[in-house]
Formats: sequence, C-alpha cells, structure tokens
Amino acid sequence: MAGTPQVAPHGRPDPATEAFLAHRNLLFTVAYEMLGSAADAEDVLQETWLRWAGVDLDQVRDQRAYLVRVTTRQALGRLRALGRRKESYVGPWLPEPLLTAPDVAEDVELADSVSMAMLLVLETLGPTERAVFVLREVFGLAYDEIAEAVGKTPAAVRQIAHRARAHVAARRPRGAVSPAQTRGVLEAFRRAVETGDLRGLLDLLAPDVVLLGDGGGVKQAVLRPVVGADKVGRLMTAGLERVADALSLRPAQVNGCPALVVLLDGEIDTVVAVRVDDGLISGLYAVRNPEKLSHMAREIVLCR
Repeated sequence: MAGTPQVAPHGRPDPATEAFLAHRNLLFTVAYEMLGSAADAEDVLQETWLRWAGVDLDQVRDQRAYLVRVTTRQALGRLRALGRRKESYVGPWLPEPLLTAPDVAEDVELADSVSMAMLLVLETLGPTERAVFVLREVFGLAYDEIAEAVGKTPAAVRQIAHRARAHVAARRPRGAVSPAQTRGVLEAFRRAVETGDLRGLLDLLAPDVVLLGDGGGVKQAVLRPVVGADKVGRLMTAGLERVADALSLRPAQVNGCPALVVLLDGEIDTVVAVRVDDGLISGLYAVRNPEKLSHMAREIVLCR
C-alpha cells in the first residue's frame, strides 16, 4: 500500500523501514492516546512514515525521539481537525475501543492511560495540554523533548504539564480499582443483564452513574448522557428485553481493562466499557457506531 513501509526484495527491511517498524507500536500508542481514534492514529502513522522515509538517518541522533516528535506534531494537527468534526457528531462521541493484548494490562500505568474513562478525561484537555500530559505522564519524556514536539519552550511546557496534571487529577476515578475487582463487578453486571434482574443491576450502579452511548448517527443510542442509577437501570433493562433472544455477552480485554462485548445473533453490536469507583459502576460507555468496532476483530499491541 502506498505510504506504508515496504520490505526490500531480499527480505530484509532497509534501515529506515527497520527503525520505523521497531518503534511502530510505540508510535501508534502515542497517536491513539492523543486522538482516541485508532483509524486516525493509523493515518498519523502513515503521515509519519512519509516524512521519515525522506530523512537522512545519519543526521538523526535519537531515532525513537525523532519519530515520537514527528508523530506528536502530526497527531496535534489531526486532533485540532478532529475537534471540529466532533462538533457535528450525532450524540456523544466516545473513543474507539481496542481489543488489547493481555500484556497491556500488566503495565498498570499504560492500561490506566488508555482506559475509556481516562481517554474521556483527556478529551477535556486542549490539544497542546493533552500532548504534553501524554508525553510526560505516560511516556516519561523530558521537558525539552516535549518542547520540541509541541513548539513551546521547556518553561512553558512545565507550566502546561502542571495545569494538565491538576486538571486530570480532579477528574480521574476516585480510587484505584484492580482488574480483578472490575472483572467481578462486570460479571455481576453481566448476570443481572442476562437474567433481567433490575434490582441486582441497580445494586451495582453508583447513585450518580452516567451512561454514554455512541451510535454515530448510524445505530440507535442515547443522544444525551443519562444520569442516575434508576434511569440508567430501567433504560438498559427495557432496551435489552427487546433483543433478549438474540443477545449474548462475553468478557473481553478492551483498552487494557476488563469490558463486555454485546453480540446480537453472534455479531458484535456494542462494546461496553465501565468506570468503577468505590466498588460501584459510575460510568457506562456503550460504543455502537460500526465504524468504531473494526479494531475489535484482532488484538492490538500497545507499548511505552
């Protein structure tokens, strides 16, 4: 495919391709954390490759840092364009769910940073703030490296990082929840849904739980956030009752965290991710837009 790395006829990549492929998973992770969209992250990688392919490698002191810098600049441009697209999006916009490899969950900080709940927190940052936060807090880049990537001075980057940290800290889940605890809550949620147990479902929902649905104007979904355990519980049980005969739920590792995949007649219909605070579900994120479900077919490798 045009614009993607090609392996030489003798089977060994040229040095530029070899370097790009060695860092590809890292670059995808950077772009995805900044954009919340795998499709846009793939486009950013293609743009990064096109620029990298024309670089004189002898002039590059640190290939990883250089590639991260180019990826960040491309992602920043796309993030600003994505913001304009979201303004005309039908209903709530949710990040694109990824079926992630098991080793992502083993890196607790990485799994937390790509969780649906955290990506929604990052959505509340401006583009430059988001880039600085991701590069500093998730990937541990030095302030001078980040400054080169975002076109700011190191002093300005320090101030932006401080503001972004405070902003995220005020909005992130209140208490650390282990994957095992989340799986336990999801298993109970699954049983309540499958048996139509409204009381059991309500017992799992925080009083101020928020349900967000992303149908993208293609599939039916709530067009505004639904708030409150009673409203969310009744809406979910009523909706699921209508398709009970065709419905099945299976656990999956999505964005490094336990989640549920809803299947209708054996086909993926919805991916449900959750935010758990103090043992109760405080956020339910249901992605139904078919364009956002293509990366649920195979595991994606994310890394730092």
